[in-house]
Amino acid sequence: MTQARKLKEPASTAADDTQELTDGFHLVIEALKLNGLTTIYGVPGIPITDLGRMAQAAGIRVLSFRHEQSAGYAAAIAGFLTKKPGLCLTVSAPGFLNGLTALAHATTNCFPMILISGSSEREVVDLQQGDYEEMDQLAVARPLAKAAFRVLGAADIGIGVARAIRAAVSGRPGGVYLDLPAKLLSQVMNAEAGRKSLVKVIDAAPAQIPAPSAIKRALDVLKSAKRPLIILGKGAAYAQADDAIRTLIEKSGIPFLPMSMAKGLLPDTHPQCAGAARSTVLKDCDVAMLIGARLNWLLSHGKGKTWGEAPKKFIQIDIEPREMDSNVEIAAPVVGDIGSCVAALVEGMGGNWPAAPPEWIDGVRAKREENVVKMASRLMNNSTPMDFHGALGALRGVIKERPDTILVNEGANTLDLARGVIDMYKPRKRLDVGTWGVMGVGMGQAIAAAVETGQPVLAVEGDSAFGFCGMEVETICRYGLPVCIVVFNNGGIYRGTDANPGGSDPATTVFVKGARYEKIIEAFGGAGVQAETPDALKRAVDAAMDSGKPTLINAVIDPAAGSESGRIGNLNPQSVLRKK
Repeated sequence: MTQARKLKEPASTAADDTQELTDGFHLVIEALKLNGLTTIYGVPGIPITDLGRMAQAAGIRVLSFRHEQSAGYAAAIAGFLTKKPGLCLTVSAPGFLNGLTALAHATTNCFPMILISGSSEREVVDLQQGDYEEMDQLAVARPLAKAAFRVLGAADIGIGVARAIRAAVSGRPGGVYLDLPAKLLSQVMNAEAGRKSLVKVIDAAPAQIPAPSAIKRALDVLKSAKRPLIILGKGAAYAQADDAIRTLIEKSGIPFLPMSMAKGLLPDTHPQCAGAARSTVLKDCDVAMLIGARLNWLLSHGKGKTWGEAPKKFIQIDIEPREMDSNVEIAAPVVGDIGSCVAALVEGMGGNWPAAPPEWIDGVRAKREENVVKMASRLMNNSTPMDFHGALGALRGVIKERPDTILVNEGANTLDLARGVIDMYKPRKRLDVGTWGVMGVGMGQAIAAAVETGQPVLAVEGDSAFGFCGMEVETICRYGLPVCIVVFNNGGIYRGTDANPGGSDPATTVFVKGARYEKIIEAFGGAGVQAETPDALKRAVDAAMDSGKPTLINAVIDPAAGSESGRIGNLNPQSVLRKK
């Protein structure tokens, strides 16, 4: 029943003449609860402060952040982990804009998310009369979201919430904006009419079955391959079709390459995993099947030096038909949801699928083992100060011993090297910067991961990336979340040794030397530790994970360690001119 209150008529009317009423506040809350959306990430303020309070009183968990951008990143990754829209609640104009980066991030990464923002009154905004935090937020959000809606009447709240939910999760998921003007929240209407206006969304993301002809075509191309490869993207992880994907890979015997957030769909130690031979398999394969992965910049657009000289054929599984042929010709497009498509492929393979040529399988295995051996000695480096490989070698052991731990990872070198060094063993346990490579997702993702899964979280942060979201350690401490943060502190962006050739100011990429990041969390009652060797780092992380208490470890990395822009330095343009 919609929450309501009894309002009595003035004394001049009949004393027993009462009407049961409700308002926009309660209708929004009941619409969310009706659809199983019971967690909100946000920052309180005008005009949504009371909405958060009332939601909390109604049994919704409302987590209050220090910045809307982090709250938005939390909502986005909550959507990825749960397949339900993550909710971010913000104030108008500046708060809305702070959340907008996360909304665009969710749309780009295909994470279901709803950004709900209070806004100024339409009649004032439309005449540009200078209302409090005046902005046409719907117009600003529309180009950056999958869909955007504004609700003006209390009777339409149920439909507005339902449309936002359906848009966020149906087809290719994405970010949705829902605009709630201040007057809407205090609008009053009959409680029974309000209850009837609410909508429970039914089958918001129905299965999209692939065409049988598309399945046959894909299997024919795959069967013809001499050097086949399967590439798993984060869409495959989002789909939660883990058993079907494992069956497809093991039944085919084909090497698989997981993109970073798909790591753990099958363990990185699986004999068919080609993660340690990435360059070789991309260059030498003749057929590549993409499952929930896009041929964007992360895969060099499917062409160029990365893919070598050998002719390629691509099979692509995606729910969005327009994704096909986006960069190169797709020989076998398979349009549908990943679970249905993979199940159809497995069925179509029958019981006597031919094994991939042994020379290809043996060659991939040999290259993988060669690279693993090369890396092993670097991961055992116990030098002081630490380099990235020595520190990551210690953390690699933590995840191996605690495979249920969720690893959050961001930075430049910290990210690039960690995704190759730290093996994952279970699906959806690695969360990172996604398609945009955006900085500052770490603390928001860590908070949402702990809240949505109840599992311990290890957040491995570059010192630059941590700077974007570090104040959220207070949020972590306030809610007592089992999050251990490791800041790889090499004193700068990329490294801490750059010098300013033109003056006395520090170089643009250099931070305060000897910074003690662990002191930040101590200010809020968390545990702070400084670690200067890999052994000390491993002990500190183990202690933090055992305690379940908010912890920040300042991992001191050699300031000279790190390369410009990490592994994507080629994207950083260089001047061809020299100063004379």
